[in-house]
Amino acid sequence: MTSNDASACPVDHETRSAWLAQQKGDQHKAPGHLSTDRVISSIPRFGASAKDDSSQSAPVDPSTQANWVYPSPAQFYSAMARKNHNPQEQDMNVVVPIHNAVNERAWQQILQWERIADKGKSYQTCGGPQLVSFKGKPQELTWRAWFKTFLGYERPFDRHDWEVDRCGKRVRYIIDFYSGRSDMKGLAFYLDVRPAPSDWEGIRMRFLRFWSRPPQPPKQQ
Repeated sequence: MTSNDASACPVDHETRSAWLAQQKGDQHKAPGHLSTDRVISSIPRFGASAKDDSSQSAPVDPSTQANWVYPSPAQFYSAMARKNHNPQEQDMNVVVPIHNAVNERAWQQILQWERIADKGKSYQTCGGPQLVSFKGKPQELTWRAWFKTFLGYERPFDRHDWEVDRCGKRVRYIIDFYSGRSDMKGLAFYLDVRPAPSDWEGIRMRFLRFWSRPPQPPKQQ
């Protein structure tokens, strides 16, 4: 992976650091027949140019994408192996799509907050919110998650902090990832997405969400 590839890969910073620190080694290489194809997300990448030279016949180049690009099954396997998570090759074609779908759901919930916060104005003036950065914090329990576990609920299996740019204003979101009840249709997840109450904007947004109904998304031109 080049530096441009790394900057466009939506793997949390801790995972990416472990990957980069050990990529000279060969003890955890992904099996040769795992796919190296990458999927372009719907999440706009802050600071990225709007150019896109991808095609159906060429591999996705993250440095040319205006949106974040998900890791391939081969990359996902390598990142998990280097963190000693004991990944199984046969699971990658299931785990990676689930990972991508959960992140897409998280972004859609963030957009609901954003549409309430500025009534959709940022879509008209600067193209809408963009994801600046994110960090996985699986060992750091939020106050809300702690309170839920105190009441007997299951502990979230992961936590992310996502920083979003809204026309120059930065907003930090906290996301707690919970395993939902599985059924015959497959796995289920519950995401608790909310702006961090560490500044006035986060508090303001929570107040607005309490009293407001989410506006409809802007129509596509």
